[in-house]
Amino acid sequence: MTDSSSVPTQTPADDTPEQVKVRAAKRARLMEAGIPPYPARLPITTTIAKVREKYSHLEAGEETEDYVGLAGRVILARNGGKLCFATLMDGAGNRIQVMLSAASVGAQSLAAYKNDVDLGDHLYVHGRVISSRRGELSVFAAPAEVTEEARAAYDAAPTALVAPDASWAIASKAIRPLPKTWTTKDGEDITLSEDQRIRRRELDLITRPAARDMIRIRAAVNRSIRENFFNRDYIELETPMLQVIHGGASARPFTTHMNALDTELYLRIATEIYLKRAVVGGVDRVFEINRNFRNEGMDSSHSPEFTALEAYEAYSDYNGMADLTRDLIQQAARDAFDLPAGGEIVRLADGTEYDLSGQWDRIDLYGSTSEALGEEITVDTPRADLLRHAERIGLEVDDYAADGKIVEDIFEELVGSKLWAPTFVYDFPEDTSPLTRYHRSRPGLTEKWDLYVRGFETATAYSELADPVVQRERFEAQALAAANGDPEAMVLDEDFLVAMEQGFPPCGGMGMGIDRLLMVLTGQGIRETIPFPLVKRLG
Repeated sequence: MTDSSSVPTQTPADDTPEQVKVRAAKRARLMEAGIPPYPARLPITTTIAKVREKYSHLEAGEETEDYVGLAGRVILARNGGKLCFATLMDGAGNRIQVMLSAASVGAQSLAAYKNDVDLGDHLYVHGRVISSRRGELSVFAAPAEVTEEARAAYDAAPTALVAPDASWAIASKAIRPLPKTWTTKDGEDITLSEDQRIRRRELDLITRPAARDMIRIRAAVNRSIRENFFNRDYIELETPMLQVIHGGASARPFTTHMNALDTELYLRIATEIYLKRAVVGGVDRVFEINRNFRNEGMDSSHSPEFTALEAYEAYSDYNGMADLTRDLIQQAARDAFDLPAGGEIVRLADGTEYDLSGQWDRIDLYGSTSEALGEEITVDTPRADLLRHAERIGLEVDDYAADGKIVEDIFEELVGSKLWAPTFVYDFPEDTSPLTRYHRSRPGLTEKWDLYVRGFETATAYSELADPVVQRERFEAQALAAANGDPEAMVLDEDFLVAMEQGFPPCGGMGMGIDRLLMVLTGQGIRETIPFPLVKRLG
């Protein structure tokens, strides 16, 4: 038997960065002294943005007797012997200078500031609004007047609140330092690599104005779309994300298991089925903006988790949905970037401009593909000819691919990827559009369009299939395709068919990815438009 006390032990190496150790020690020292490094509440009276707006008129060296209490993150600091300067930034990127002098806050307080405050900390400052001799709008720190209410609150919880007469206080101690910035050979200042920006979005938001802008543009776009729908008497609905049957699109689902019912469930790939059931129930105009999940590839325009808009309007059709979609996008551009009506020209990330204004082109899927091939193809073109065309342009075709899918892939390669201006591509084959109304005048086609912008699909719309008999036949054909190996084929949804048999009115339906709409409006890739995209874990 071995005596464990005689076995040498090895202490694990401490790989904690030195700055983290130093900052953690400051936090511990503050707590031991009864100073809250994370106070529950601060005597804030205004914001950086409001101070900048109200006092922007101050001339260099002009001072006021107006006292404010505000807070922000310390992003710049310059400490002198008896005078210290810092720049605070709020979440929107607004900045203001604060000044602390020994004469105003006291030598002991100024020394504590120098010892305790680091870049990245959230700092509260109380003081007078002035303009420095260099013309920098500033808050000159000074002790606050103490009210009886503030004194009583502090006496009741001194380790949780800032002293009521404080001229400054740490609002939140940052244990980790802000990332360093470096300059590229082209003179560009870089703080985070692309991978770091995606993995540590909070740092991206702190350090990069474009990241903060994207958050606000996204919010403005979503608000614009909702208000546009509300003005059209649409009702917003929330439908299930966990579904017994994955339907509404041709895509691979994520699966999960529900313990309570001991059954397999799917994360939804689309909201279509439930929204159309709502239309059957009398909700004539309905929309939803929410998450969809597809267990497929990831690239610059695809994400497995994404935000989708779907809308359905009884007694409309795909032409009506085209007009609606164009108006939604143009209105979103106006609202997000304060553009005039008729002047929906957005500036993209690379500095170029993109014109979304006016009417948009409409082209025919088969006609444009035929023109690109130099040979006419129709829904009756033999499969052997389609395979010949696909091989000629270097496309690989799965054995289970429907003829219509081959045509769509040829179109995407030769035409769709080159459509720069906003363009509606009309009339798709029946064998790839199982939920779409058969064309009113062109046998073998459906009334469906896809909207292409700058070479990628942004939205799609149908004249919805209302005939439950045909819908059952389409589902059965999809089941056969699944049996032949198509992993994206739809499954037969009996509940949906029963709902349709109750009477589904003529209807137009539209779907659009919000993340892709942000790509349209900003020129960024999809991972930049999603606040926290899915990324593979390191290690």
